[in-house]
Amino acid sequence: MSKKLYVGNLAFATTSDELRDAFGEFGTVTSATVITDRETGRSRGFGFVEMESGAEQAIEAMNGKELGGRTLNVNEARPREDRRGGGGGGYGGGGGGRGRY
Repeated sequence: MSKKLYVGNLAFATTSDELRDAFGEFGTVTSATVITDRETGRSRGFGFVEMESGAEQAIEAMNGKELGGRTLNVNEARPREDRRGGGGGGYGGGGGGRGRY
């Protein structure tokens, strides 16, 4: 069973390939992704690594280790929280005003 790891405090120059290589020492990496800003394309300083095997060893070895001059924070990824703001009641809005009332 694969595990998804959160990797925080990445140097902005760190690439997904570098992340894959660093974690590949501990097991089989199925994916490695550095998260980037939609507008600028610049790294947001964190990423995710999904591992088929070796995830626990990778957490132990990589948490607190330096990569690209930054000390990494590594732990098992948690499901994303629902970040939808309040209000609106789930109604879509828009529609050009036709069909209302």
